[in-house]
Amino acid sequence: MALEGRLETAVSSGTPGSDAVTLEFVVTNAGSEPVELQFSDACKAEFVVEDEGREVWRYTDGRMFAQMISSERIAPGEEATYEAEWENPQSGEYTAVAELRAQEAICEARTDLSVP
Repeated sequence: MALEGRLETAVSSGTPGSDAVTLEFVVTNAGSEPVELQFSDACKAEFVVEDEGREVWRYTDGRMFAQMISSERIAPGEEATYEAEWENPQSGEYTAVAELRAQEAICEARTDLSVP
């Protein structure tokens, strides 16, 4: 299984106190065979924001996800995109990490993130 991940972030500024960071995790099938991803609940990717190795935000904290088995097929060269939003972030320099939550498939991406 040849999955490659890319994590992109965008900081949006609204009114004071309503800033948000959008995280977009793109998983690409870099192999020559289709990949069948199996998920045990409705959350298909985990997103974490760290400050020098200390976790400051986790997408799944305080959230409930439907307990349902599902699958997703990614053909060779195709990609699947998963998104999350971190609301009201503190200013600072962070590392954002995304991880696919599929069974028997590993794919992770990280990127530096600056919140003004």
